[in-house]
Amino acid sequence: MRGEDFTISIYNKHSILIQFHFEIDENNVDLLLFYKRIILEKYPQLILQVINTYNSLLVIYVTTINKIYRQKESLKSLILNRQSIPDIQSRILEIPVCYHEEFGLDLDLISKENNLEISDISKLHSAKKYRVFFIGFLPGFPYLSHVDSRLEINRKKEPRAAIEKGSVGIAGLQTGIYPESSPAGWQIIGRTPLQLFDEVKRQSLLKAGDYLKFKPIDKKQFEEIEERVFHDAYTVKIK
Repeated sequence: MRGEDFTISIYNKHSILIQFHFEIDENNVDLLLFYKRIILEKYPQLILQVINTYNSLLVIYVTTINKIYRQKESLKSLILNRQSIPDIQSRILEIPVCYHEEFGLDLDLISKENNLEISDISKLHSAKKYRVFFIGFLPGFPYLSHVDSRLEINRKKEPRAAIEKGSVGIAGLQTGIYPESSPAGWQIIGRTPLQLFDEVKRQSLLKAGDYLKFKPIDKKQFEEIEERVFHDAYTVKIK
């Protein structure tokens, strides 16, 4: 089933996938979040959750979907008959990152391949404001908007077996933060002492639609913030 600029299809017996045919762009995050909101508001009893990616929405139902064609038509109608999109109020979070070579495992590699001074990598990476496209791969892992093109670098051909939680990486033009220790194919340039995912509360620090700024810190500041985070005494700066 095709609409003006999207496709609706059965994903599995509990889910319907809405795939939008637009470019991956941070400006489309607001559109996806708006559709996500109106779908949840329209069908609060039927739908368990709606998960967004760069250009799609996975609509997950509480039970097996009955009358699948009717549900697809309802979603299509809801999207086609939308009104103007209201302004989305997005948070801007400050994420401290230590770009020291002890944490930036691939700083030297990026420096050589991209003909950059190591100090330039942290300057370029922390100069931009990034949009959170969505949370995925691992609980709390933010997929962020594009880095400066001078930092673009391919993923590793062979991923590392494990990296430390809080590691900040680049893959292609994207950047992200590993919320826990895990295998990693991204090029690692630093580490944040913040806890991106609360296992007890099952809650992510970041959410789709947020903006964030990376703030360079030194090793001493990293250790101080890490200690405060451990004792639940650190407050993330939010604008």
